[in-house]
Order: sequence, then C-alpha cells, then structure tokens
Amino acid sequence: MSSKIENPTSRDIADLAGVSQATVSRALRNSPLVREETRRKIHEIARELNYFVNRNAAGLRTQQSNTIALLLFDETGGADALINPFFLSMLGYVTRCAADLGYDVLISLQQETDDWHIEYQASNRADGLILLGYGDYLTYREKLDALANAQTRFMIWGPIIKDQPGHSIGCDNINGGYLATRHLIRLGRKRIAFLGDASRRSPEQADRYRGYLKALHGGGIEIHDELKEYADNRESLGYSAIESLLEDGKKFDAVFATTDVIAIGAMRALQDKGIDVPGDVSVVGFDDMPLASHVTPALTTMRQNIREASEGLVHSIVDLIKGKPVESTLMAPQLIIRDSCGHQQ
Repeated sequence: MSSKIENPTSRDIADLAGVSQATVSRALRNSPLVREETRRKIHEIARELNYFVNRNAAGLRTQQSNTIALLLFDETGGADALINPFFLSMLGYVTRCAADLGYDVLISLQQETDDWHIEYQASNRADGLILLGYGDYLTYREKLDALANAQTRFMIWGPIIKDQPGHSIGCDNINGGYLATRHLIRLGRKRIAFLGDASRRSPEQADRYRGYLKALHGGGIEIHDELKEYADNRESLGYSAIESLLEDGKKFDAVFATTDVIAIGAMRALQDKGIDVPGDVSVVGFDDMPLASHVTPALTTMRQNIREASEGLVHSIVDLIKGKPVESTLMAPQLIIRDSCGHQQ
C-alpha cells in the first residue's frame, strides 16, 4: 500500500505513522526526544516509501549544515599520524551524542594558517566547532581571537582563562594535581618528582603543578625544585625525564606525571633501570585513558570523565548554534587507584 506513493513526503510518513511531521523529522534525526518504538516505526515506513532526507536541501532552507566540526590538534606537527589517545577516546561519545541531536560530525585537524576557521563555519561546512587540544597555548590564543572576531561558534576542551574568547569545558586541574599528590603523601612518599610542562604555554599542566605544590605544602613536605622535570605529552619524553633525574643522581620515591602518556613512559624507564614500581617508586598519571588500566603495573591516575566531557561539549555547541546561552564549566576529577602506587607504608 505505502509503496505505491510517488515522491513521498514527511507528511505521508506522518499520516501513515499517526504522528506529527515534527515527530517524523525528529525520528529521522534519531532524536532521543522520540520514543524508540516510534522511531523504529517511522524508519520502517520511510524505508518502505524509499524516502530519504535531503540534507543539502534542508541546509539551504535553514542556512545550516547540521554538521559539527571536531578539530583535533596535531601534536606531531604533521610528522606522524598519531593522535593524542585521550582525544581518540572521546570520539565515540561525541559522534553518538551528535547523532542523537541530529548532527553529523566532521573530524579534521586544526590548521596552521591564520584563516583556518574560514574552512568550516564561514563556508557552511559546519555550524560550529569543537576544539580538542592546542599545543602552545600562547600561539593558540591568537587562533581563538581570530575565531571570535569571525563570529565563529566554538567550544573548547581545555582551560578556563580570564578574558579567553569562547566557552570551555575542562577539568579542575588544580584539584586533580592536589588529590594525586596527596595520595602519594598518604602512602608515605616524601620526595615526589613532577613530570610535565608547568609553563604558561601549557596552562592545564601548570594548574596540575599548582595542585602538586599545594599538596606538598599542606602535607608539610619539603619542595625539591630539582625534582621538577620538563616533559611534553609524549611517552618518550616521560622516559627521558626519568633518565635525566637518575643520571643527575636525584633521589625520589614517587612520580606525579601530568598525563598518562608521560607516566607510562616514566614507568618504562624505571623498570628498564631495574627500579621496582611501586616497591621503590610510586607513579600517578592524569587522564585515565583506556590504556592506563592495561599497562603493568596498572596505572593509578586522575580520571577525567570522558563521556561527561564529550556530551557536554556537544550539547553546548548545539546550544550555541541555536542561540542559547552557554556557561564554561569545570569537571571534578576522580582518583583511580591501581597497582602503580602500592599500599600505605
């Protein structure tokens, strides 16, 4: 019966399903506002009618692409295809949440050119941008200013900094650094090395360093500046940071690394040097990326809720696209205790 309808419309589907056209539109976008049973029924009728949504035509009518651009920062500078594993773990949640809200996701890399935003919202390739990662923040800030001046809608996964353009969802990194270091202190560790980048170029890691210092001060532990070692977010730099400390004869009984990637490199260096983890040195990372629970020993770390972060970014950029107000927010991190720290002495 329904297959005889020529050039079917959403009105035809609505009549056959006994629902409104608005419900049909939501169901075909897989909106969670429509009950699953109703969505299945509408999709089945659409298939029988050979009906499909012309997304390009819809975009012309609304001046929207129904697409969100998810722009990843290339930490290798084009030298490799590797992407930060923490950001990779967010992709599934971002795409699923966007689909539920009726949006496609265009995944790409942030570009080095001054007018990289033109490629997306200004050319109607995307209605808004989600930015993951930033490299050198001082350079990145110039890009944010350019996006704001072009009236681009964008959300940042990252720090919340005074007068920064746009809106951010990020982690309470100061508290995260504090909780990680306090845990090591409670285990009886007194010489805790810090591995990371505490400069203005990396404000998230700098906040984790502030939390580290706060915990040492609160625990009455002497601060040893010589145990602060630079490491960018690469396993090889976590490894070389430990090598540097050991070659200089620095004594330490714990390591707080500002990312899991750095922490895993540090653990590998310690093990290669015959130093037992956690017997001789306890190690804590930050992020709780999927690999953290599978290394040996399993890594104690500060968890950033990947699902909450991803869904928050998507809902916020959609709100911006729809002209709704959005607030920057910080998420509370959670200490995940595994084998790399050992037990209280």
